[in-house]
Amino acid sequence: MAQGTVQVTHTGTSRWRRRTGEYASLAAALEAAADGDILTVSPGTYRENLVVRCAVTLRGPDGAAGSVRIAPSEGVPLTIRASATVRDLHVEGQDTAAPALLIEDGTPELTDLRIVTRSAAGVEVRGAARPTVRRCTVDNPAGVGIAVLDGAGGVFEECEVVAAGQSGVSVHGGAHPRLERCRVHHASGAGLSITGESTALEAIGCEVYEIKGTGVQIASRATAHLTESSVHRTSADGVTLDTDAVLTLSDCDIHDIPENAVDLRSRSVLTLTRSTVRRFGRNGLSVWDPGTRVDANQCEIHDSTGDYPAVWVSDGATAVLDSCRVHDVPDALFVLDRGSRADVVDSDLAQVRNTAVSVSDGATAQLDDCRIREASTGAWFRDHGSGGTLNNCTIDKAQTGVIVTKGADPSIERCTVTSPAEAGFYVSAEGRGTFRACRVTDSSGYGFHVTDGCRTTLMGCRTERCARGGYEFPGEGVRAEDCTSDTSGVRAATAPAPAVVTTAQSQRSPGLLGELPAHHPAAPVQQSAGPDAVRSAPIRTPDDVLSALDDLVGLDSVKREVRTLTNMIEVGRRRQEAGLKAASVRRHLVFTGSPGTGKTTVARLYGEILASLGVLERGHLVEVSRVDLVGEHIGSTAIRTQEAFDRARGGVLFIDEAYALSPEDSGRDFGREAIDTLVKLMEDHRDAVVVIVAGYTAEMERFLTVNPGVASRFSRTITFSDYVPDELLRIVEQQAEEHEYRLADGTAEALLKYFTALPKGAAFGNGRTARQTFESMVERHAGRVAGLAEVSTDDLTLLVPDDLPELP
Repeated sequence: MAQGTVQVTHTGTSRWRRRTGEYASLAAALEAAADGDILTVSPGTYRENLVVRCAVTLRGPDGAAGSVRIAPSEGVPLTIRASATVRDLHVEGQDTAAPALLIEDGTPELTDLRIVTRSAAGVEVRGAARPTVRRCTVDNPAGVGIAVLDGAGGVFEECEVVAAGQSGVSVHGGAHPRLERCRVHHASGAGLSITGESTALEAIGCEVYEIKGTGVQIASRATAHLTESSVHRTSADGVTLDTDAVLTLSDCDIHDIPENAVDLRSRSVLTLTRSTVRRFGRNGLSVWDPGTRVDANQCEIHDSTGDYPAVWVSDGATAVLDSCRVHDVPDALFVLDRGSRADVVDSDLAQVRNTAVSVSDGATAQLDDCRIREASTGAWFRDHGSGGTLNNCTIDKAQTGVIVTKGADPSIERCTVTSPAEAGFYVSAEGRGTFRACRVTDSSGYGFHVTDGCRTTLMGCRTERCARGGYEFPGEGVRAEDCTSDTSGVRAATAPAPAVVTTAQSQRSPGLLGELPAHHPAAPVQQSAGPDAVRSAPIRTPDDVLSALDDLVGLDSVKREVRTLTNMIEVGRRRQEAGLKAASVRRHLVFTGSPGTGKTTVARLYGEILASLGVLERGHLVEVSRVDLVGEHIGSTAIRTQEAFDRARGGVLFIDEAYALSPEDSGRDFGREAIDTLVKLMEDHRDAVVVIVAGYTAEMERFLTVNPGVASRFSRTITFSDYVPDELLRIVEQQAEEHEYRLADGTAEALLKYFTALPKGAAFGNGRTARQTFESMVERHAGRVAGLAEVSTDDLTLLVPDDLPELP
C-alpha cells in the first residue's frame, strides 16, 4: 500500500498528446507508464517491490528530498532494468539476502538517492548495466556498500558509503566502474575491493578512510587506477596488491596507516607517481616475491610511526625509486634475499634514525645521483652475495657512510662522504668492495677503515680532515692505487709519508699511508662529543675518581657499594701480585631506580675507576637502549648488539631501560635475541667489557628472569633511591654556585617546602627535576631583573623565593 499517490505525466511525440494520470500505487503507475513518461511520487512510505522496465523518470516531489520512502518488508525494494531516471528517493531494504537497489540493465541515471539497509548489498550493479549514479548515499552496516559485478560498469559521482559491514565498494567478475569524487568510510571490510581477471576500477578525487580493514584491496589479476585520491585511518594495511594485481596511483596521499601503507606480493605491479606515503606503522612500501615490482616517481615517503624500514623489498621483488624523498623514518630502504633488487635514482634519503640503505642475503641495490643525510649508516652491504653499485652519491652527517661486511661485494664510484661521526667507509668481517674516486671529508674518525681479512680495492680515492687518519688498513688484502690524503687530523709517524699511494707502496707498508701505524696504541684518541665519545684526558687515580663520586649529592648506599667493589678489585690485584689466589669479583652490575637518580653518572665513574685500576683498557662509556640493539628482521639484532659490544670494548656498555628488551607481551619480539647475544658475548669476552643494565626496580626484576644466563652474570644489584627534599636542595645549591648565583635569605627554606610539596609521581625526575627547577628560577630571575633601570651585583646574582616556579 502507498501512503500517497503517484502522478504520471504521459508524454507522446506531439504536445497535444501529453496527459496526466493519478495512481494509488507505484506498481500501477509503472504498469501504465511508457518510455519518456514522468512519475512524480507524493510523500509517503511505499511498501512495494518496484521494477522499472522502461525509460521513465521516477522522482520525488520538488523541494521535498527524502520524503518518499520505498520500504517493502522483503525482497529487493527497487530494481532497474532500463535506461530510466530515478531521483530524490529514500530506499530502505529489510531483506538480509537481497540488495536494496538492484541495477540489471540499461544506462539509467540515479541522482540524490539515499539507500539504507542491513542486507547483502546496498547497491548492486550487474550484467550489461552502465548506470550514472550521482550524489547517492549508501548506509549498510551489515553488508557491502556498493557491489559492481559480472561485467557491469557505470559512473559514480560524488557518492558516499557512510557505513558497510563488509567492503565499502566491491568490484569483481570482470566489472569496470568509475568513481569520481566519492567518499567511502566506516567499512568493516576493505574500503575498495577489486578482484578477478578483467576486473578494473578507476577512481578520481576519492577518499577512503575510517576502515576496519584494508583501505584498497586488489587481487587475482584485477586492475585499478587511483588519481588525486587519499586513503587514511585504516586498521590494517592502506593498500594491498596480491596475485598479479596491477595498480596505478597518481597524485595520491596514503597516511595514518597502522600497518603497511602499501603491501604487494605475488607478481603484482604498482606504479606510484607524485604521491605521498606518510605516518605508517610498519613499511611505507612492502614488496614481496619474484615478479612483484614497484615503480615510484616523484613520490615522498616520510614520518614513520613504527620501527620498520620505510621501503622493504624481499623474496626476489624489485623496487624502483626515481626522484623520490624518504625522510624521518627508522630505516629508509631494506633489500634482502637473492633476486631482490632496488634501483634508486636522483632521490633523497634523510633524517634516518638507523640505516638509509641495507642490502642483505644476496640482494642487490643500485643508487645513482642520490643524497643521503643525517643517518646512522648511509648504506650497509651486509653479507655474502649482497652487492650493487653506489654511483655519484653523497652521504652527509652519518655515523658511518658505507659499511661492507661478511663477504658483501659492492662497487662504490665517485661517492662523497662528509662529516661522518665514525668513518666514511668501513669494511670488516671479510667484506670486499671496490671504491673508485670516492672522497671523505671532515670525519671524526677514519676516512677509510678496513679490518683484517677483507679484500678491498681502492682506486683514486681522497680523504681530507679526518680526525683519526685518512686510511686504516691491515697488512694484507687491500689493493690501493692513486689514493691521496691531506695531513690534517692524522697521527704522525717516525718518517714522513708520500701524498700518493700506489700498489707497490702499499705492499711495502703495513698500512696504506706511512704516517699510520699498523696497530692502535692503548691510549685513546679524541673523538666527537656524544654518548660514545672516548675521553682523551689522562686516567685519574682511583682515589681521585672516588672523590668525584663522593662529591655527588646523596647516593650513600650506592657509594658504599662502589667502594666495596673497588676495594675487592684492588685487594684481589694485590693478592695476585703476591702470588695468592684472588676472589672472583662479578663486575657486571644491575642499577635499579627511578629516572634522574644518577645511574648514568655513576656508571661513567665506575668505568673510570676500573680503568684506573687496570681492569679495563680505557673505561669509556657506551650508552644504548632497545632501539640501538633490536633490528627489524631475523639476524639484524645480533649484528646491532655485536656492534654496540664492540664499541664498548675496553670500557662499559650501559643499557638503559634494559627491561624493554623483554616486553611482557613479546611474542616474536627480537629483544630476546639481543639478550641471548649479549649473554654469549659477556661469556666469550668476559674481561673486555663491563655491562651495566639499568631501569625501574620491578621491571628489572622481571628482566633478570628472561634468560638463565642473565641472573648469573648480573649477581650484584645496586639500588638508586629517590632524592629527598634536602638532597634536591643541595643539587640546586651546587647548580647556583657553579653558575655564580646565590640563594637569598629564605630561598633555601622556600625550596625545601617546594620540593616537599612537589608531586612524586611517575614523571618525577629526581636530580633532573632539581636542575630544571634551578633553570626555571634563573629564567624568572632574568625576567624580574631585566625590568630594572639600574642593577647591582646582588640584583644579578641573588635568587629570591619569588623566583621559584609554580607547583605543577
